Amino acid sequence: MAQLSPLLKQATPVVVDRGEGVYLYDVDGRRHLDFTAGIGVTSTGHCHPRVVRAAQEQIGKLIHGQYTTVMHQPLLELTERLGDVLPPGLDSLFFANSGSEAVEAALRLTRQATGRPNIVVFQGGFHGRTVAAASLTTSGTRFSAGFSPLMSGVHVAPFPYAFHYGWDERTATEFALKELDYLFATMTAPNETAAFFVEPMLGEGGYVPANREFLAGLRERADEHGILLVLDEIQTGFGRTGRFWGHEHFDVRPDIVLIAKGLASGFPLSGIAASKDLMAKAWPGSQGGTYGGNAVACAAAAATLDVIQEEGLVENAAARGRQLLEGARAVAGKTAAIGDVRGLGLLVGSEFTTPDGKPDNPTAQAAQKAAAERGLLLLTCGAYMNVVRMIPPLVVSAEQVDEALDIWAEVVASVTS
Repeated sequence: MAQLSPLLKQATPVVVDRGEGVYLYDVDGRRHLDFTAGIGVTSTGHCHPRVVRAAQEQIGKLIHGQYTTVMHQPLLELTERLGDVLPPGLDSLFFANSGSEAVEAALRLTRQATGRPNIVVFQGGFHGRTVAAASLTTSGTRFSAGFSPLMSGVHVAPFPYAFHYGWDERTATEFALKELDYLFATMTAPNETAAFFVEPMLGEGGYVPANREFLAGLRERADEHGILLVLDEIQTGFGRTGRFWGHEHFDVRPDIVLIAKGLASGFPLSGIAASKDLMAKAWPGSQGGTYGGNAVACAAAAATLDVIQEEGLVENAAARGRQLLEGARAVAGKTAAIGDVRGLGLLVGSEFTTPDGKPDNPTAQAAQKAAAERGLLLLTCGAYMNVVRMIPPLVVSAEQVDEALDIWAEVVASVTS
């Protein structure tokens, strides 16, 4: 009898029968408040009726039309619709299936467009698990260990993770930019650097937001040296942070944006967006794939955009995100076990630390497990997996946030007493 790989460990013991909105129901009929959202994927909640209806209707018409062989209406419609929400000037799209594929497509584009070999990434960033994407990933060695050598030409600069350094944000930002300049002087000359790849907020790296000064510093150096600024919005896009794009919080202009996760409410779809002029610099034959731009996934994505816009989910993410962040900070204020609480919109992380300020993995893991036992599903992240993260769907209500915070308060009290 076949079985799943033993390396696929569940974060919770739940075996799901069905999902509805913010809730998952297991095979025993128990209801769970899902503050994982499939790692930020089910943006409109589980089985939103409009997304379900769009997918069902499309399945009856065309399931798969390989888009370098034939064109289909859902892809054309989605492309047009995304033009209304993409950052100014980014008017050309390439679609794939996963976040890693989008990262690799952007990597290929930046090297081909600039003729330069090197990429700069930032400490704590997560960009995927395939070889090139894992080579760009520094959020944890678990994503890149054991299959070296990785891709060459990748250089790592600091991210302004103020809590980690024990500094204020301004000091951490000045340090990060100073070290980036030092990297240019010692490791990769600017005229050999194709791109910066950076998340507006570290995801797997610990839910650490960037800031305006840091991203402005990257944009300034990119403009000065002809380097492309690639913003990985795979987790932060589509309203998740309380703005449609995470980088909107920081008023920065990207050259390329990476999209996936919340784009299609659970259907596998990803892509990269760039200007037509930049996209045209990719070499012939360098973009393609069997399943990219799948018709059903595109129909679901178009319906997702309808739901996000017509139900005001970006605004809801902002309001509920403030509520969640304030509530999580109130819980942290009652214990010395949580050193920092931070976030943007519906991305909120609580970092557990020991009395001497070191990462506290055991307590974070105990809290995540205890929450699941009480019906609140959460995940951990960070290099030491000591950050408990909350990622509810964008449809979450004020009452559901309060319910989650009540459970969280009980959990933290139980594991820190």
